[in-house]
Amino acid sequence: MSAAMDTESTYSGYSHYSGHSKKAHRQGRDRHKSPRSKDGSRSEKSVTIQTPPAEPLLGNDASRTEEGQDDNWGETTTAITGTSEHSISQEDIARISKDLEDSVGLDCKRYLGLTVAAVLGLLVFLTPVAFILLPQVLWRDDLEPCGTVCEGLFISVAFKLLILLIGTWALFFRQPKADIPRVFVFRALLLVLIFLFVFSYWLFYGVRILDTKDTNYQGIVQYAVSLVDALLFIHYLAIVLLELRQLQPTFTLKVVRSTDGESRYYSLGHLSIQRAALVVLENYYKDFTVYNPALLTASKSRAAKHMAGLKVYNVDGPGNNASGQSRAMIAAAARRRDSSHNELYYEEADHERRVKKRRARLVVAVEEAFTHIKRLQAEEQQKAPGEMMDPREAAQAIFPSMARALQKYLRTTRQQQYHSMESILQHLSFCITNNMTPKAFLERYLSPGPTLQYAKERWFSKQWTLVSEEAVTSGLQDGGVFVLKCLDFSLVVNVKKIPFIKLSEEFIDPKSHKFVLRLQSETSV
Repeated sequence: MSAAMDTESTYSGYSHYSGHSKKAHRQGRDRHKSPRSKDGSRSEKSVTIQTPPAEPLLGNDASRTEEGQDDNWGETTTAITGTSEHSISQEDIARISKDLEDSVGLDCKRYLGLTVAAVLGLLVFLTPVAFILLPQVLWRDDLEPCGTVCEGLFISVAFKLLILLIGTWALFFRQPKADIPRVFVFRALLLVLIFLFVFSYWLFYGVRILDTKDTNYQGIVQYAVSLVDALLFIHYLAIVLLELRQLQPTFTLKVVRSTDGESRYYSLGHLSIQRAALVVLENYYKDFTVYNPALLTASKSRAAKHMAGLKVYNVDGPGNNASGQSRAMIAAAARRRDSSHNELYYEEADHERRVKKRRARLVVAVEEAFTHIKRLQAEEQQKAPGEMMDPREAAQAIFPSMARALQKYLRTTRQQQYHSMESILQHLSFCITNNMTPKAFLERYLSPGPTLQYAKERWFSKQWTLVSEEAVTSGLQDGGVFVLKCLDFSLVVNVKKIPFIKLSEEFIDPKSHKFVLRLQSETSV
């Protein structure tokens, strides 16, 4: 019985072509083969060597329309094996080599910065200890005895170094979230300041203590204590520059996705352009809905079909006048605008009707499946513990009953490339384990969620390119614009400064709200 369920589940999940006739299937394949090749040649390409992702529930042919499908298309289906075609050009090879060189350069820069910071940090923590130990090693017999005050300074140095170590670990030793193109200016300035500070202390120590072999050991210990105190103040300065300075909102950033125009607003403080870009990307993955190129193919095909019906004839001769032809086509398209907006209206209305109908079918199918689960759970409570099904088996048992409705809905809303059958089964078993309702299960599919909700290999871009007219290390300015580009789209960021708000106070006398109601004796009541 379990083998039959698995067969039915696989059949429902991976069969995705309407089998009304071979002719319709061949025409649909020829109709959509050419636009995919054209779009692929226009867009940027990248090749990533990785393990193949899980098979989607319905395949990745997002450009396939459903104009020729009826509501019973799932009755006759054809299971086909998953094959793919890949092509690569000389431009792709050059781009791959450039990406490899850039990644090697970023790795070297990151490791070099970590090495310099680690060496400098080690020097900072060993310097006070060296200041105290060197006199004991070199001229121990000539030193004056260390009294009670001197021994108390040892405890002060030890605890201050411990506090400095914990604060340095909390502020600097954190997992980097991204590789930025340029050096973080404030952090580099702090490193330079610490180096100059420690170097000046060593220079003074070598000239006034080592050369003269100073015998005042208490003064030497106090000199080490002053170094630790100064390092604590530098750590406080680092907290102000790296953490506190950016907390007060100063700018408002409008982020627009170039393909579909989805936008969000974010408030930031005083940050450099590259750090503001990192904040934008962190918020993009959790706030923006997942980028779905299949939603854009309908408008592209409509525009191509609209322009394909226009022909330009040159009656003056065989001369090539491209600009004149383009103006003629634009004018003809403008004259046909009245009919095209009607087509768009009816297409959108028909699509909304189809989505609502298939959504209703999906909701009913899922509710029936969960009702069946409740009934099975009630029956299994009466069975022996060894005969009870786990959530995975229960999900596999009820999945075929909702697979067709879910398949149709995902294809209608063009979400099929983001949901594999394995991911749906995992989500279903998760909902069963935590005793969640059908609405909680459908929440992921009824509305497109944030980008982080989906499998990482389907949306994650390993490299973003920051394009800015200003230097990326410079701070944000009012009216500034920078662009974040990835392979399929870009994020355009406009910077606006939060205006200065002036509040004034107006005093209202409490007596001004009082009034006296005088009633005349002649007034009728």
